[in-house]
Amino acid sequence: MRNHPSKTDLFKGRHVEQEIIILSVRWYLRYKLSYRDLVEMMAERGLSIAHTTILRWVQRYAPEFDKRWSRFSSPAGISWRVDETCVRIRGQWAYLYRAVDASGKTVDFRLGSRRTVASAKAFFRKAVRSQGRSPETITLDGYAASHRAVRELQQHGRLPELTKLRSSKHLNNLIGQDHRNVKSRVGAMLGLKSLASATTTIRGVELMRRMRKGQFNLGTLATQRQTTPEIWAAVLNA
Repeated sequence: MRNHPSKTDLFKGRHVEQEIIILSVRWYLRYKLSYRDLVEMMAERGLSIAHTTILRWVQRYAPEFDKRWSRFSSPAGISWRVDETCVRIRGQWAYLYRAVDASGKTVDFRLGSRRTVASAKAFFRKAVRSQGRSPETITLDGYAASHRAVRELQQHGRLPELTKLRSSKHLNNLIGQDHRNVKSRVGAMLGLKSLASATTTIRGVELMRRMRKGQFNLGTLATQRQTTPEIWAAVLNA
């Protein structure tokens, strides 16, 4: 399966043990910890690490971790609940498009600076690519731009004409609740300075959410009864 650098090569040149880097990045993305919280926690282990170092680790390794875990991801369902929410970056609002399936499994996300038809279309194209298939049903709120985006994608053959489009605030409560879990973590983060760095961080947060939802099939790795660090090592080594 491997067509990427080995786990050892991935961390080559770092002056801190691989396991410490993985642990720091994983804990930052999973829990409501600041970089300085992690500095204190590492200091209790006898390690002197600057908070800016952990920030760089997150930006460097969150995409790589997501890429390697995603090789074992199970596809989401074909009924999507789609909605967008706001995230503040450097004092400005950005728009986080997200989708879950009917059982709450994460489909995909996209962060953008504008809430437009073009932004919605970009999200749907990204979601279809990541899932490898189009949805049979898309449920939206009443925002007109998202409805128009779906219709235009259907007209241009980027979504099947048979994909059913519906508007339901009640059904979209599911994605609204899921937003809260992501925003509660992102909202506690300080220093989201750019769209690119925020996208990278949210990518890692979404990875942790997918793990909690059981969206990975690790049967080929024989990880039963292994500890979390052992499971991570198996995935990164695969």
